[in-house]
Amino acid sequence: MRMKNRNSLPTMKDVAREAGVSLGTVSKVFNNIPVGEDYRKKVEAAAEKLHYEVNHYARGLKTNETLSIALLIPSLHHPFFSALTDEITACLMSRGYRNILMITNYDTEAEQKCLTLVHQNKVDGIIGLTYNPDLKVDASIPFVTIDRHLDPTIPCVSSDNFRGGQLAAEKLLSLGCKSLLFLRIGSDIYGEVNKREAGFESVCRERQAAYDSVILSDTGTEEPFFTYLKEHIKNGQMEFDGIFCNSDHLAAHVMAFLKQEGIRVPEDVQIIGYDGIRDYYSGRYHCSTIVQPVREIAETCVELILVKDRSSLPSLVLLPVHYAPGGTTRESVGS
Repeated sequence: MRMKNRNSLPTMKDVAREAGVSLGTVSKVFNNIPVGEDYRKKVEAAAEKLHYEVNHYARGLKTNETLSIALLIPSLHHPFFSALTDEITACLMSRGYRNILMITNYDTEAEQKCLTLVHQNKVDGIIGLTYNPDLKVDASIPFVTIDRHLDPTIPCVSSDNFRGGQLAAEKLLSLGCKSLLFLRIGSDIYGEVNKREAGFESVCRERQAAYDSVILSDTGTEEPFFTYLKEHIKNGQMEFDGIFCNSDHLAAHVMAFLKQEGIRVPEDVQIIGYDGIRDYYSGRYHCSTIVQPVREIAETCVELILVKDRSSLPSLVLLPVHYAPGGTTRESVGS
C-alpha cells in the first residue's frame, strides 16, 4: 500500500475529495469559471480547510499565460495616480494576477521603451496611462488605456470628465458665485481630461455666467497662474469668486497662493478641484471636489484586459462622477 506523505502539499484531487465534487468542478472554481453557488462554496471551504493554494505558476505554464499585467503610470507622486495604482494592483491580485509596475515620469520615449521591455518579458496585457501620441502598441498584446485614445480597437476607460466640468460650474453658480474661472495644467495631447473644460464652459454659456479659462502645458510651471490671479486682485478683492481647478493638486497650490495674498477660501473665493483626493490620516477630502470613481476605473480596466474575445470590446467606457464638499465651498447661498 502506498502511503501519502503527511508533509506533502494538498492537491486539487484532495480538495475535490474533501468537497465531494469532481476534479473538473474544482478546476472551474479555481479558474473563475461559473459553477453553481453551492459547489463553489464547498470547494472554497475544502480548500481553506486543507490550506490549499493555487499554483499560479504551474497554471500559467499549462495555459501559456504569465498571469502578469504591466501597468504604465507617469508618476506615483500624484495622489490620484497612487490611488489608481493601488486599486489596479488589488484587482489584479484578487484574480490571481501580478502587477508589473512601470513608472515613465511623463517621458514619451520612456513609455515606448517600457512597452518594448514588457513585450520581451511576455506579459498577458498592458494597462497604460500614457502621454505619447505616437506610441506603437503590439496588436498581439491586449491593451487598455486610461483617459487617452490610442486606437479605436484599444478600449479607453475614463471618468465622465464632461459631466464633471458641468457639476463644478453648476455647484459654484448654485452657491452664489457670479464670476467663474477655470484653471488647467496638463498635457498638450487631447484626451478625455480636456472635456472638463468643455463641460464647465457649456454650463457657463447656458447660464450666461461670466467666466474665463487659463490653460497651461504641464511642461512648464504654475507661475503663470499666480501672475494671472495677482493681476485680478484689486484692493484686496479677487475679481473671481468661484474657481474650478482641473485637479485637487492644482487647487491646493492655488489655495496656498490666495492665502498668501490675503484672499480667504471659501469666504472670498470658493474653489472646486477634481479627483477626490483624501487626506491620508483623516480620510477627509483635501478640498471640495469632483470625485473620480477610482475603484470602478481600476475594476473596469482589469475586467477589459482579461477578456479573451477582444473582437467586440467598447472603444470608450465612461464612469460617473459626483461632487463632494471639502471645506473650500460654502455649501449654501449666503453662508
